[in-house]
Amino acid sequence: MAKEFTVQNFETEVLQASGPVLVDFWATWCMPCKMQGPAIDKLAAEGYQAGKVNVDEQEQLASAYGVMSIPTLIIFKDGKEAERMVGLQSRDVLAKKLDAYK
Repeated sequence: MAKEFTVQNFETEVLQASGPVLVDFWATWCMPCKMQGPAIDKLAAEGYQAGKVNVDEQEQLASAYGVMSIPTLIIFKDGKEAERMVGLQSRDVLAKKLDAYK
C-alpha cells in the first residue's frame, strides 16, 4: 500500500528523501484517480518510493504545487519537482520514469 503524504510528513517523506519519489495527487470522488490507485500501490509494494496526497484533505499541498487537475503525478528528486504528468498513467510508464531518476 502506498504511503499517504500530508502536510505533516511531506517534508521528510518527499522533499528530504534520497532517490526519486512519486506523488499521486488524487481524490476519492475522481474515477480516473481510483483507476490510478492500484498502479501506485503496486509500485510502492515493489519498493519504489510512491505515495498519495488526497487533495480534499491536503488542500495546502495541492495549492502549493499548483495541482489544477487530478490525477496529477509528480516525481520529486532531491526535493524538487523533476517531472509532472496529468491524467491516468500505466504502472510500466511510471516505473520507467522513476528508474530514469535513480
